[in-house]
Amino acid sequence: MTKRILDVVGALCGLAFVAPFTPFIALAIARESGRPIFVGLARVSEGRLVRVWKFRTMIKGASTMKTSLSHLNERNDGPFFKIKDDPRLTKIGRLLRMLRVDEFPQFWNVLKGELTLIGPRPHEPEEVAAYPPEFKHLANAKAGLTGLSQVMGASALPFLAELEYDATYLKNASLGLDLKILWKTVVIFLTDPTGV
Repeated sequence: MTKRILDVVGALCGLAFVAPFTPFIALAIARESGRPIFVGLARVSEGRLVRVWKFRTMIKGASTMKTSLSHLNERNDGPFFKIKDDPRLTKIGRLLRMLRVDEFPQFWNVLKGELTLIGPRPHEPEEVAAYPPEFKHLANAKAGLTGLSQVMGASALPFLAELEYDATYLKNASLGLDLKILWKTVVIFLTDPTGV
C-alpha cells in the first residue's frame, strides 16, 4: 500500500511537471514529422505485455528498420539494440532525449498501475525471451520507470549486469531503498544528461 501511494503521488507530480510543456512538445513533433505525438511501446511488466507511452522521438516506422540497421548496433553482449547516432531519431526527438523528457508520459502508466516508479527495467518481449533461466522471474515483477539498474549505469550496463542489479533490487526491495533510488534518479536527471 505504501509503495502504491508513492507511485500515485510520484506519477501525479511527474504529470503535473510535464503538463505545461506538453502542448509545445506536441506542436514541435507534429510540425516536424506529423502525428502521432505519442508512441506506445510493447514492454513486459508482471508477466504480461503493456503499452508503455513516450513522446515520439523517431520517424514513423522506426521499429521496422531494425533489421536494415543491425550492422550499426553497438551492443553485442545480449539482445539490446542501440545506436549512438541513431538515424531514425528526429531533430525534436534528439532534443527531447537530451532533456530526458521523452519518457514522462510513462507516469500515466504508473498512475494506471501498469508500471511502478521503482522496479526492474521494462524490456521488450524479445529481450525478455533472452533472459537466462536464473533471471526469468524478473519478467513477473512490475517494471519501473527507474530502478537500481538505471541508476547504476542504465543502458551502458552489460546485459547480464543489468539483470543482476534488477534481481538484487527485488531481493532487497524496501521503502528505504526505493527512496534512495528515487533521490539518485532525480540527481542524475538534473545533473547528468547521459544518465538514467
